[in-house]
Amino acid sequence: MFTSQHLYFDDLQVGQTYTSPGRTVTEADIVNFAGISGDFNAIHVDHSFAATTPFRKPMAHGLLVFAIASGLGTFSPPLRILAFIGIREWKFLHPVFPGDTVRLVCRVLDREERSRGRRGLIRWQRDILNQEDRIVQSGITEVLVEGRGTGLKTPNGADAESANS
Repeated sequence: MFTSQHLYFDDLQVGQTYTSPGRTVTEADIVNFAGISGDFNAIHVDHSFAATTPFRKPMAHGLLVFAIASGLGTFSPPLRILAFIGIREWKFLHPVFPGDTVRLVCRVLDREERSRGRRGLIRWQRDILNQEDRIVQSGITEVLVEGRGTGLKTPNGADAESANS
């Protein structure tokens, strides 16, 4: 359910940037994600194996970190999102370990009005940063956001809906 704090498509401009609060990734997050996804790759869940890798310890699943950031983005900013449309050019740049705190930085790259302003497509540059301000994941996402709608105008300038009532 949307509240009065949720922004419309019309409220967003190219270049606006939003930063989420931080969220610490836990070992429980990793174990739970492994169970939900079925991805029990040893680099995520086997401490003995992970100790033999260059990282020396288990790391979070890349998609887990992406999912956490998706949740952080829900309120950075709060939007009237109608649909998640796509992911473009996503890169997994650095590992995230239990105890790391991530946050999401979102910048409006582009906006396309649709359906006479009743909705619009927003393209975001999204960077997930760790507690050291290092970008660990980065890419572009697209969402469909509710707009206020400009409506059709009659030749005299009145709203078509008002003119027909």
